[in-house]
Amino acid sequence: MNVSQAIIERRSVKAYDPTHKMTEQEITKLMSLAILSPTAFNIQNWRFVVVDDPALRKEIRKVSWDQAQVEEASLLIVLTADLKAWAKHPERYWVNAPKPVQDYLVPAIGQYYEGLEQVQRDEAMRSCGMAAMNIMLTAKEMGYDTCPMDGFDFDAVAKLLNLPADHTPAMFVVVGKALKQALPRGGQLAMDEVVIQNKF
Repeated sequence: MNVSQAIIERRSVKAYDPTHKMTEQEITKLMSLAILSPTAFNIQNWRFVVVDDPALRKEIRKVSWDQAQVEEASLLIVLTADLKAWAKHPERYWVNAPKPVQDYLVPAIGQYYEGLEQVQRDEAMRSCGMAAMNIMLTAKEMGYDTCPMDGFDFDAVAKLLNLPADHTPAMFVVVGKALKQALPRGGQLAMDEVVIQNKF
């Protein structure tokens, strides 16, 4: 499947076959492509919590508006953001770069993020959003359906996952075999309404 077709066919599916299990090889493929998602300064500030414990998924469903796909999809991935990734040994993000590149970029990371908590959070959310799209398009290519989700109690999920204090949930992506296809698209705005040439 080419990328354009995956984009066209990707829809948010709510009903999944609860008996279907993904193989370890499939999960590894999915996550290996997720971690190729771009991040500013290559700080790789996403963290992917793959939840396969049935009891934990049941608890997460309770704080996610009782949405069945949280528990019934083959895979629940909680994309979380390490808000302080920029400060955690940033030299490792450029370990394979030429020394002049390292000498320029590694100090620039701290200069860009230090003391700017909103920038740190905004950057992390952008990163998680791009990673989620990688997951959803890869899943579609693999013959799976997905649903991106933010309908949950962020604090409760953070507690259930024992997230460190400097991490925050960003969103879920569930992956699985659809029992029911998505409804037809609700209505797409015209391109000339959403694509602006140069200035508003």
